[in-house]
Amino acid sequence: MRYIIVGLGNFGASLAIKLSNLGHEVIGLDKRMEKVESLKDKITQAICLDTTDPEAVRILPLKETDAVIVAIGEDEGSSIMSTALMKQMKVKRLIGRAVSKLQTTVLEAMGVTEIVYPEEESADRLAKSLDLEGVIDSFTVSGSHNIVEVNVPDRYVGKTIEQVGFRQKYHLNILTILKSTQDTNAIGAKRFIKEVVGVVTPDTVLKDGDILVMYGKVKDIKRLLHVD
Repeated sequence: MRYIIVGLGNFGASLAIKLSNLGHEVIGLDKRMEKVESLKDKITQAICLDTTDPEAVRILPLKETDAVIVAIGEDEGSSIMSTALMKQMKVKRLIGRAVSKLQTTVLEAMGVTEIVYPEEESADRLAKSLDLEGVIDSFTVSGSHNIVEVNVPDRYVGKTIEQVGFRQKYHLNILTILKSTQDTNAIGAKRFIKEVVGVVTPDTVLKDGDILVMYGKVKDIKRLLHVD
């Protein structure tokens, strides 16, 4: 698929690289040449362009693009102007970024139905992981349901998925299991990488250090993490 990302700050650049690594065609746009230069070898195409200028935007392959993501964060004026211009160009799918309630109101008034809040979502995930002892990472799927990464409680090490009774006893679904392995980065510093073990079956035995990726209600996750 082809994506156009407007704004190559921390959020926009990270998104562009992740989508490129997943095999998608990504065109990154920013009016700051240093941002463009830093990504030119990491994504399909990085272009120095003022996305508030209608004439400049018209050169882009908007009709052949699956989604445009306006990722500008620091300059709300440019973000709103760029989003309005993309809306005017009738792109197939438009995703806007908001950093304030006022910006959200403006985007909604323009008819933008997909709005992301990177800072708020990141803070929310961190708050949940700090609130639930044993939770490594968490994000909300809908309402009270979350997908979380959880360290296997000590009392369940050596037991099978079926013996624990995640679904029957706790109403939780185990999506997969991760293993944390140690590696070194480009400068030789140690780092930990999570690797997927594979398909989980009722006979899968839980081991010390396993990380469970599970789906369910927060209240049920809390019940699992505390001794009955």
